[in-house]
Amino acid sequence: MGNWTSTQLIVFFAPIVILLIGLFIWLLMRRSIRTRFRMNHQLQADPDISEWLVVFGWTRKIIYLPVIMLSLVFFILSLILKTSSGAMGAIWLGCFLINFMVEEFDAGIKELLLLILGLGGLVLWLSYLDWLDDLWSFLGGISADMNGVAYLIFALIFLIAIGVSWVRGLFFYVAFTPNYINIQKGPTESGQQIGREEISTIVDTEDLLERMLGFGRILVNFRDTRQEDIHLLVWGIGKKSRKLESIRGAIVIERHATEPL
Repeated sequence: MGNWTSTQLIVFFAPIVILLIGLFIWLLMRRSIRTRFRMNHQLQADPDISEWLVVFGWTRKIIYLPVIMLSLVFFILSLILKTSSGAMGAIWLGCFLINFMVEEFDAGIKELLLLILGLGGLVLWLSYLDWLDDLWSFLGGISADMNGVAYLIFALIFLIAIGVSWVRGLFFYVAFTPNYINIQKGPTESGQQIGREEISTIVDTEDLLERMLGFGRILVNFRDTRQEDIHLLVWGIGKKSRKLESIRGAIVIERHATEPL
């Protein structure tokens, strides 16, 4: 560092200064910042609320989790083998393309069954024409050389996108209670509270890969057509859907309890 120029010193200390500024802003605003964790604790401490659910939306890039895991495995293998393999690159490319097609076309159970039937028919057709061996020879000759660091870079790109959606979910979330929902749209107290009678909720688990990874969608539809509907990709959809049903049940019981005799 003794031989660095002033520009190099500025570049070196710039991230540290930015972190210190961010920490200072956080200390000044820590009492006004409302993360989903703080909202959860607030609802838990409310004696009038026995059922609640706080959820946020993950990015759809979360369904690239198989590609992320494969990339990390191939990165470790490349370090062990000390060399790159064209077969590994071809396998990674095939997995990525399949994942991309699933994301692009929102493949569900029906689409998957149609794909399996179509591939089965294609294999039978090629076998009947004696072209199946030639196809396997062609596929076996595909090679995609990739440096081991490339696998790590691809994994980090997807992980950063997923991490950003998690951080965003700290400040953009929806809290469900028996009487209302709270829509948070920022780091401070800015939010919107809407009565439960003004909305309807739908749980969507038709996407096969999302459900296999433990994800599903919670849709919030508003009676006021000027209000934009909310679509949240939620992890742990099985448990959260049951919690949402329990909240709906609490609404029904509460309405019957207030009905005149």
